[in-house]
Amino acid sequence: MNATPTTSRRRFLQLATLAPLALGRASAAYSPLPAGGSARFTPTLNAYSFLEQLNANIADPTKGIDLFGVCDFCVKHDIEAVDLTGYFFPGYPQAPADDYIAHIKRYTHDRGITISGTGVKNDFATADKAVRAEGVVLTKRWIEVASRLGAPVVRVFAGPQQKNAKDWQAAVGGASREEVEKWMAEALRQCAEHGEKFGVIVAVQNHGDFLSTGPEHVSLLKRVDHAWCGALVDTGKYFTADPYADIAMMVPHAVNWQIKETLGSSLKTPPTDFKKLSKIIHDGGYRGFVPIETLSMGRKDYDPAAQVVKVLTAMREAIAELK
Repeated sequence: MNATPTTSRRRFLQLATLAPLALGRASAAYSPLPAGGSARFTPTLNAYSFLEQLNANIADPTKGIDLFGVCDFCVKHDIEAVDLTGYFFPGYPQAPADDYIAHIKRYTHDRGITISGTGVKNDFATADKAVRAEGVVLTKRWIEVASRLGAPVVRVFAGPQQKNAKDWQAAVGGASREEVEKWMAEALRQCAEHGEKFGVIVAVQNHGDFLSTGPEHVSLLKRVDHAWCGALVDTGKYFTADPYADIAMMVPHAVNWQIKETLGSSLKTPPTDFKKLSKIIHDGGYRGFVPIETLSMGRKDYDPAAQVVKVLTAMREAIAELK
């Protein structure tokens, strides 16, 4: 049986963990994924693209769309995998009921869809130790949910999204960036240790907050220093003069993605050049899923189904040209 992109990456992390354990170490240290073999990546879907419709369904089940409907959308458009964001499961932030997990796991399996990840809302940038501790508990809970779903990744934030990339400083009580990174890494390491036990990778997203550049993203991962903590690369949240350079820097560290329509997740920023982006991912040797996440970005006529298909088509065409 040929390995899928997801199983290939999972197998690597298993091997990366086993070697240090054989030498008596408690856990594997972090290192970027090594180059080797040809790149193989597939554009898929992040359910957050349907944010407004999913929230409408939570408020009134007769409206909008639920996670099963998102899975049906994947079937219709031949999308192999979906990231099912935790917020849209019944009862979040608590774990969904056993029967719900069983139902959606069987539903996706019967339709040939992989659940490629989930995600939570946490704040590890705050000076409030209690809030950080709550985030660790939340992440650990959803690591266990992900394991039961068969999802290899849980996406976490460094801190809450800010209107300005420097606004995180207002929440840290005058602490330096290095101090904040230290306490953030401590929380993430606890999560990664739990993820290792359940075979689930903790993926830290650059979200326009504490992490807004590639070097900042790498610095945090190196401080966490755990093989079960990697990067979720958000292509629309590196606020630099050349976001493509930051993206290229992060390819070896990536365990999941969010492919955005624009480089700043705003209509005021340049549209993503999907050919250029695909070549960067390809040249970096990434193997796995690259979920698309579209956003309304203030558009009153925003149609997630149409926008996802538009980006999906552009990514598929760009990848085809690389072969």
